[in-house]
Formats: sequence, C-alpha cells, structure tokens
Amino acid sequence: MSSPLEKPQIIAHIQKGLNYTIFDCKWIPCSAKFVCLGNYARGTGVLQVYEIEHGDLRLLREIEKATPIKCGTFGATSLQQRYLATGDFAGNLNIWNLEAPEIPVYSVKGHKEIINSIDGVGGLEIGEGAPEIVTGSRDGTVKVWDPRQKDIPVANMEPVEGETKRDCWTVAFGHACNQQERVVCAGYDNGDIKLFDLRNMSLRWETNIKNGVCSLEFDRKDIIMNKLVATSLEGKFHVFDMRTQHPTKGFASVSEKAYKSTMWQVRHLPQNRDIFMTTGGAGSLHLWKYEYPAQRSRKDSEDVEMGVAGSVSLLQNVTLSTQPISSLDWSPDKKGLCVCTAFDQTVRVLIVTKLNKV
Repeated sequence: MSSPLEKPQIIAHIQKGLNYTIFDCKWIPCSAKFVCLGNYARGTGVLQVYEIEHGDLRLLREIEKATPIKCGTFGATSLQQRYLATGDFAGNLNIWNLEAPEIPVYSVKGHKEIINSIDGVGGLEIGEGAPEIVTGSRDGTVKVWDPRQKDIPVANMEPVEGETKRDCWTVAFGHACNQQERVVCAGYDNGDIKLFDLRNMSLRWETNIKNGVCSLEFDRKDIIMNKLVATSLEGKFHVFDMRTQHPTKGFASVSEKAYKSTMWQVRHLPQNRDIFMTTGGAGSLHLWKYEYPAQRSRKDSEDVEMGVAGSVSLLQNVTLSTQPISSLDWSPDKKGLCVCTAFDQTVRVLIVTKLNKV
C-alpha cells in the first residue's frame, strides 16, 4: 500500500488578498511573473502584473481600464513580444503590450455583449499556422481573429436565422498540428458542445452534456486532436477521446462527478498532457490523471471504427477557499508551479509536488 506522502501534494506557497474581483490569471511566458484581470467595485477594469520574489508577491504594474476585464490569453503572441489579449464586459477584444499598457496595440469591438472566454494559438512557438485568437460571448457568437487583420474576424460561428442564441461560456483551440488544420471547440449554457473545423469552415461535431459547459480544454493545442475535457455546472466533467470519430456515435467519453457544486475550470499540466486540474465552486482543487485503455479504438457491429474511452483517477484534492476558484494557470516553464484566483479576492501561488512520479 502506498503512503499518502507518495502522492502529489498541493501546497499553497503564497497567498495575497486583493481589493477587487479577480476573473482570470495568466503566467507571463518565460518569467516568474503573472497577470491578474478583474474589476473594481466601482465598475472599472483592472490589470495587475505580479512577480514572485523571495517567497512573496511584488506588484510591478497596475492599470485601471474603463470596462471590467473578464479573460485573457498569451496564446497568439510571440515569445519576444509577450502581448496579452483580453476580452471585456463590453465585448471588446484588446491586445496589450504590458511594457506600455496605456493604450492597446490592437482593439476591436468584437461582440455585442460580454466576452466570456478567450483562447489563442499560433504564438509562443506552440501550434502551426497563423497567430489567431478566438472569443466566445454572451451574444451567442464565437469569432476567430487574426491580430494582423483589423476589425473583421477571419471566422464567425453564429446561430442560424431563427435558432435560439445561447450564451457561449467557453472556447478552446485544438488540432493546430500543421499549417492548414485547426479546430475551435465552444461550450454553451445549455450543455451544447460544438466542434468547428476552421479548415473547412464547417461544424464537425456536436453533443450535449445536459448541463452548462463552464470550461473546455484540449490536452494539447499543437497535436492531432487527442483528448478534450469539458467541465459543467453540476460538478461533473467529461473526457472525450478525440482520435476516433464514429459517424453516428461521435467521440467516446468517460465522465466523473467530483463536486456537488460548479466545476469552473480545467487546466492540463503543460509538461504532461494526461494530468489535469479542475477548480470547484466550493473553493476546492482536484488533480486528475487519465489512463488510456488497452486499445483506443475497436470495430462496431458494422465494422466501423469507434473510440474507446479510458478512465480517470483522482491523485489529490485540496480546499483552499470558501468561495469558487474562478481561474487557474499552470506555469509553462516550471513543472508543478501554478497560480489560481478565487472570489474571496485572493490570488494564490501553488506548488504541486511529485508530478514526475505519477
């Protein structure tokens, strides 16, 4: 029997209370710095840059903006520039140079309502092809932007005439394995998950998980689609095996219920795509490992290939707060280092140990 100490431990390394509601946090690539995004009680937006220094957090920069900032990504920037793309409550997509953040280097009124979610690809030397940003909004649309093209999205996925528009809560890029291929996955408040093929500009697959989809993430953006994790309102998550698509059954999946409350986010460990963390509405974190089945596909009764789902096991869990943990980001550079924010207005830097032993 293995001792509890052999399992990964989740250690709160630094905690800092802030004076605003934090919606998102992101590590600045190749640094010991991260950004926090949110809104002040007076209704304005805030962007802060912190650096870890001798076991404490030092505030390097604080910028107040007219509109609350909901989400951000570095996914479409180069390692040299490290520009941050953000979505705000007014539907604006802005790209900021954090060295001179007074005015954005790119700005577009992307949506009619709040941008709930943003993702980037083609930057940071991750994923082939052009740098692109995807935004998902309460207005029901999902738009893909090329920062080199002003004002007009390169793709716009919106409900067809007469179809009810659903609140899009989460978007994620994947399958950026060569210059041509790329997909966007979007999750909606009614449980819909839609997979858009950007090469053919078509809807490749859709399903419904019967509960609002809070977060979606591919285990890697820059490989042939491998796995997709979706988290939902009722504390359940689904792992889809994206390698084999059956013409009628779609992708095989396994689901797990971890909480009684909302599962806000899922984030895969950058250094090991089979380990991921989920953040919960009751202030808890759960660390999971996905195990592949002996065979990832088999033939159905009509001799058509269909996927076989694996299993998930819980490696560790910890309760950090009484409030929901709204965002989490793994450090791309240091394995096991992550930052998370909660609605108790606290940012926490965590260290997860023994990840090389799982």
